[in-house]
Amino acid sequence: MHFPLNFAVVGCGMLARSQHIPNIAASERAALHTCCDVDEAALAVCRRDYPETRLATDFTRAIADPGVDAVVLTTTEALRLPAIEVCAREGKPVYVEKPLAGTLEELSRIEAVAADLPVCVGHNRRSAPAMLEAHGIFRRHMEAPAPCPWRYDREGREGRPRLPDDGAPCMSARINDDWYSWKGWVFDESQARFGPMLFEMTHFTDLCNWFVGEAPVEVAAVEGGMLNHGVVIGYEGGGIATIVMGGNGTFGYPKELYEIWGHGGLVAVDHMLEVRTAGIEGAPPRLTYPMVGDRHPKVGAEGGLPGWLAKKRRACQEATAAGDPQLIFTAEPDKGHAHALERFMDQIAGTGPEVCGVADAALATRVAFAAIRAAARKRTVEVARV
Repeated sequence: MHFPLNFAVVGCGMLARSQHIPNIAASERAALHTCCDVDEAALAVCRRDYPETRLATDFTRAIADPGVDAVVLTTTEALRLPAIEVCAREGKPVYVEKPLAGTLEELSRIEAVAADLPVCVGHNRRSAPAMLEAHGIFRRHMEAPAPCPWRYDREGREGRPRLPDDGAPCMSARINDDWYSWKGWVFDESQARFGPMLFEMTHFTDLCNWFVGEAPVEVAAVEGGMLNHGVVIGYEGGGIATIVMGGNGTFGYPKELYEIWGHGGLVAVDHMLEVRTAGIEGAPPRLTYPMVGDRHPKVGAEGGLPGWLAKKRRACQEATAAGDPQLIFTAEPDKGHAHALERFMDQIAGTGPEVCGVADAALATRVAFAAIRAAARKRTVEVARV
């Protein structure tokens, strides 16, 4: 394997231009070889920002180009399968955005064609520094529980009953979003047939599977329409995860809060800016992480959640004064996009583990489809029957 790897980016919309393309260009181990899109306006931006990069409108030719070593696929769900089929035929590793597929039928075909292909699915939060550290702390605790000596044990070891789910993990994922910010294609059923219950929910079903570390068995769900969703996942060993995803929230408050507990200990991840622990012997009580694109380094210098809230208040004041809502975006959490790319290149080179492969992503997708069916049928759905 030679470096830098020449990447073709297929699908050059906002996510590709804000994350994947600049991350490739900034990496010492990657080179931006081709930008491919059917939208001439998107290609014009690529031509302006990266004038030495080749441009293409035919993804088959772009992927098959002998000069291309690997692919980043950020098209809509409808084009996942045909592009991955070309990558498999050409033997070229592919980083593909989530959801892995738009239908269960396409998902099964992708599992078959990509069985021997290096694939990284864009569940980027797995590569966020805060999430990686929180996951490591929690999984070490679950595999070798070290309860704090102060844990209150009312009945004592001899008096406690034996319970089958003693120590089993629970996880809560709270997602605060504002649907006024969503791109127009999400309302187009031809491009996103199942809406946020698929294209957003797979982020969170994947994280629940990753942290809980057990096989998901059954799913119950309620949806209030397109915007509000509640999902409960039951796991093989007695673990439970809940996901509350609301679209009528505000960017003035952190988007994501994860709390995971088991064996008398808890880990919380607040907006990927702060990790807190309790009841885990030897674990740091609080960790904070750098922010991205901070226009106000002297505001909220203490960092973590209090620092972010102070920076956000300042940004909202600026946006109001200038009449420009774009100014609210400052000091964002590191959600792991660039780290995922670097870790995938380690995987390709054989020097690092699989980041998020087809098997894990397919399972997260099936759990999301189980939630879609459970909400529609108003009953619990077994994951194995999806």
